[in-house]
Amino acid sequence: MKIHRAAAHGAAGRATTGATARAGAASRTGAALLVPALALGLLGCGAIPGAGSPAVPVVEQEFSQPLAIPPLAPSRIEDGVRVFSLTAQEGERSFAPATEPGAATRTWGFDGEFLGPTLRAQRGERVAVEVENRLDERTSVHWHGMHLPAAMDGGPHQEVEPGGSWRPEWSIDQPAATLWYHPHPHGETEAHVHRGLAGLFILDDDASAAAALPSEYGVDDVPLIVQDRSFDEEGQFVLDQDGAEPGELGDTVMANGTVGAVHEVTTERIRLRLLNGSTARTYRFAVPGHELTMIAGDGGFLDAPLPLESLRLAPGERAEVLLRMAPGETARLRSEEVDLGGVLLPGANGGGDAFDVLELRAADSLAPSPEPAWPTAADAEADALHEEDAVTTREFELNGREINGERMDMGRIDEVVRVGDTEIWEVRSTQAIPHSFHVHDVQFRVLSVDGSPPPPELAGPKDTVYLEPQRRYRLLMRFEDYADPDTPYMYHCHMLLHEDEGMMGQFTVVEPADGPSEPGRGGAQEHDPGSGGTQEHAPGHAHGEH
Repeated sequence: MKIHRAAAHGAAGRATTGATARAGAASRTGAALLVPALALGLLGCGAIPGAGSPAVPVVEQEFSQPLAIPPLAPSRIEDGVRVFSLTAQEGERSFAPATEPGAATRTWGFDGEFLGPTLRAQRGERVAVEVENRLDERTSVHWHGMHLPAAMDGGPHQEVEPGGSWRPEWSIDQPAATLWYHPHPHGETEAHVHRGLAGLFILDDDASAAAALPSEYGVDDVPLIVQDRSFDEEGQFVLDQDGAEPGELGDTVMANGTVGAVHEVTTERIRLRLLNGSTARTYRFAVPGHELTMIAGDGGFLDAPLPLESLRLAPGERAEVLLRMAPGETARLRSEEVDLGGVLLPGANGGGDAFDVLELRAADSLAPSPEPAWPTAADAEADALHEEDAVTTREFELNGREINGERMDMGRIDEVVRVGDTEIWEVRSTQAIPHSFHVHDVQFRVLSVDGSPPPPELAGPKDTVYLEPQRRYRLLMRFEDYADPDTPYMYHCHMLLHEDEGMMGQFTVVEPADGPSEPGRGGAQEHDPGSGGTQEHAPGHAHGEH
């Protein structure tokens, strides 16, 4: 068996991101990475005007369009399996008032012109999704936040050819949560999401069924996919793939594809299921004059309602919040200027933007809503993560377009973990530009940030976390149920330009008998997509067993 060591690639190997990666990514990335060094010198001379102000200000809109609510996806039961269908297809639609009336913007969507329906399933159910690709490009569908076998994950190893189909099937075994799905083709994720391919996947369990919370979908329990776009003079999407950090920041913000969206509120409390579905922009959500009550994060409920003035969400992060309104009141969900944690040129990275997202209009008479509460789920103890169970600590450094000095290589496995093991992953961004970190298959717990307890909004189960530069995030996770030495999961930056240009790695989960004596050291198997075989290498990022 051929030995393939991660440290032996050399500069030529690190300069590629695979056969389907965007052409020219390496050269654009090299140019982009000169920006921090040049900017530091210019800042010292006072030569960069507006370093904290928006580079491309978001255009304020008239709020007059009814908020589109993604429909609940139909399903059928076959042999005890709940079966959904999703078709990736081309479309066109108007984004007025951001575009001229009558202008038809070319889009992609699932089962429609733009975005996709909301899938919904119960813990304990077995589900399948019949995915059909009617696009003229290969794509994939990744189930972001879902615990499932690697072969069903929908990452770059499960791409669907034009005209092809794919039918993943798995059992739902995780808490109630607001998850989502989106494309994950190697080197093209940013473009596919930008064109409109994304949707929510809501999970329910015994705790959510018994919760005293707004629960009428689309009425007082409202899905909210927040994204940004720019348009050219003909009303078409603009995606400047020029290596600018942290990626495309659009001048138009939309909710569920609606620009200038309005939602009519009929109850005392409204529940917003927030998804940052943007490819690069980080938001800080707030409703001026009102308190937000956070009830859930990426992977499920918090321990108790959490009052907040505002909430930062990076691309891929989700949160469920409650807002209490008075009869006849009008309020707006906004994104305020966001603290990106010491990044260079925060204005150029979207930190200086402040804008409205959604107008909420309360009726003159509102139906009562209960005080928010939810019971402990029956599976809570089995789901719980305990730091003392960790057997391995791994370190990950994000810099440039590399993680631990390596760019994504479809033929290299970077980490090997053992099924059933609990591990700590220590993650740090070493450069002053925005990065985030997403791990497939698991929901992790943030143990600490630079040795201190995390802020309370990061206390619940998570699968994506924003990385403030030069800070160390300790993440606790467990790899359960599914072992497959030949099919990897991904971990990567969820700034999608960064992911596409190489800031991604691969890990496999193996049976204890197949794993290395020290996880992550030697004996790691590497998938070779060309031969279907495996190779070995030594990632060398693990501390070893405690």
